Order: sequence, then structure tokens, then C-alpha cells
Amino acid sequence: MDNQKRPRILVSVDMEGISGIVHPGETNPEGYDYGRGRALMTAEANAAVAGVLDAEPGAEVWVADAHGSYRNLLPEEIDRRARLVRGKPRPLGMLAGIDERTEAVLFVGYHVRAGAGPGVLAHTMSDALLDVRVGGRSLGEIGLNAAMAGHLGVPLVLLSGDDAACAEARELVPGVHTVAVKEALAQFAAATTHPEEARERLRRAAAEAVAGRARAEPLALPGPLTVEVDLAAAHTVDLAVLVPGVTRAGGARTVTFTAADFAEAYRLVVLLVRLGSIRPA
Repeated sequence: MDNQKRPRILVSVDMEGISGIVHPGETNPEGYDYGRGRALMTAEANAAVAGVLDAEPGAEVWVADAHGSYRNLLPEEIDRRARLVRGKPRPLGMLAGIDERTEAVLFVGYHVRAGAGPGVLAHTMSDALLDVRVGGRSLGEIGLNAAMAGHLGVPLVLLSGDDAACAEARELVPGVHTVAVKEALAQFAAATTHPEEARERLRRAAAEAVAGRARAEPLALPGPLTVEVDLAAAHTVDLAVLVPGVTRAGGARTVTFTAADFAEAYRLVVLLVRLGSIRPA
């Protein structure tokens, strides 16, 4: 089938919301159990790919490694029918591979936003960001990425993660399919589903979600948009206000800007995340 005629489906895969994962030692390359975390993440990515292809055998499936360095999924273990996007920096961050031809996006292994929960390993983009508010509404990675996809006309049809992440997704996108692979007990604790059971549920739900994608509505947040970002470090604020259009607001740790549309807002938030990784000289 001509690639221009094949439906493209994007599977964006984070790590904190994978079944069995509860601690930074499993999500950080320097952690003692990171190797196991990578294997669990790769297996859930493959379950989602399999579900997509169960429903749409001719689909062009892209998988975006969307955690940390974006170099976590094991390339040699990824379903060979999918195309893997890894590495950074990249303009659309966790959504690399999406475009206007994409018919649906699935979020696998996602987590609740910073300050919400209890949610396993809750944060927003990085520890540098304490909160992101768009039009006064607090958005974490689920909301920011769903709205960026929505800006391109692409609906979020499925999310997997802990129960808190699933609830956050349903609040933002009514009708989205969710798969709770663990019950959050605290920031670093959960009652988890067995990984094999989680993969079976995820595969079934992915197939159902993709089969019904024509009924899904993209999350649309039309511009112009006022964005406020609370930053963890004062020196990151000092760097942020060097960006044209970004100003201090509401105190020493908050910056604000106005974006013409959500794509502009998203890119500026990603830039603030990168600035947050810079340490004082």
C-alpha cells in the first residue's frame, strides 16, 4: 500500500506509567533497575503496536520514545512493523512523528501532572517545571501533548498509566479509552497489575480505540493563549526572561507569555524545560 494512503498512527511512550514501575531507580539510566524498566516499557509499547495493527493491519505505526533522554526503548526489541523515533532535541518533543496525516495518537505509560495525585512519579515535563497553566487551566504532560495533537487535528484515543493519570485523561478528553495498569498509592508506591496482564489489556484497548478513531474529537485550545509557568529555580527564571515575549509574573518563580496558537505555546514550554537543565556557572 502506498505510504501516502496508509493511515498513520502515533504511539507516544513514556516510562513512569508503565506497569510495575514505581521508583526513579527504574526510570533513570543511573538507577540500579533501569534495565528492567526499559524492558517493561518496550513490552508495553509493543502491546500497543500490536493492538493498533489488530484493528488496522495496513497502518503506518510510529513509536515515539518520550521519556527522559528519548533513548529508552530497546530498538532491537521493538515490533519490526513499527517505526521508532528516538533521540533529542526534536521540535515536537514527546509527539515526534505526528503530522496532519496522523489519524490518532495513543499515550502509553503516561503519568499525572505535577502537584496532582497521589500519582506515581508525578511531574510535568521535568523537575524544572512546577506547573503550567494555559488560559488559567493547569496542564501536565497529558494535557499539553493532547492539546498539541489536537492543534494538528489529531485525537487522543487511548492512554495507559496509573489510575490518577487515567482520570486526568478522561477529564480532559471525554470518551478517551484508558487502561489503568496500576493503582497509585504515593509518589513512589503503587499496587500494580502483572505486566503480562497489563499488556493484554493494553492490546485489546488499543485495537478498540483505533477502530473507533473516527468518532474521537481532538482536544482543541484555540489561540491566542496566555501561558503561565511556575519554575523550580530562580536562575531558570533569569534565563527564561531572556526569551523575547517571556516576562516575570506573580512572583519570583513564575513567568508568562502569550502565544498565537498552541503550537507556539508548546514549543516555548519545551524550551523552558531545556533552560531548566542549565545549572549556574
